Amino acid sequence: MRAVIQRVTEASVTIEGKTKSAIKDGYVVLLGCENADTEEDIQWLASKITHLRVFDDENGVMNKSILDVGGDIIVVSQFTLWASYKKGNRPSYLRAGSHDITVPLYERFVAVLSEQLGREVLTGEFGAYMKVSLINDGPVTICMDTKNKE
Repeated sequence: MRAVIQRVTEASVTIEGKTKSAIKDGYVVLLGCENADTEEDIQWLASKITHLRVFDDENGVMNKSILDVGGDIIVVSQFTLWASYKKGNRPSYLRAGSHDITVPLYERFVAVLSEQLGREVLTGEFGAYMKVSLINDGPVTICMDTKNKE
């Protein structure tokens, strides 16, 4: 699994002109799954995201997690995180997972993240054409890959 975590002051996902999800302070998580992803990847990534200390404490130091500040999360499926750009200028998405495998992985990830956050995690719509709007706070953007945990 690959994730891009963006700390935001507000964010929304719109599909066909209708707002599907909207939050204030928290994260937008762009999530790309591949066929080789497992329950271990889901658990590791959800834990890393909920315990990531990138919110300011009372001294202005990034020392608080989303759990500490009571922030919200929107997770948006994004197969383009698996783009290969080694040949030519048109990316290949061969490593992106197949629909029948990645939909359950995505749904399970959202469920585990919600459980760890202690409340519902909002989403986009898997496979839909979405407009994601956000104000990146900082900006703070973290990239994670469960196959590269170091």
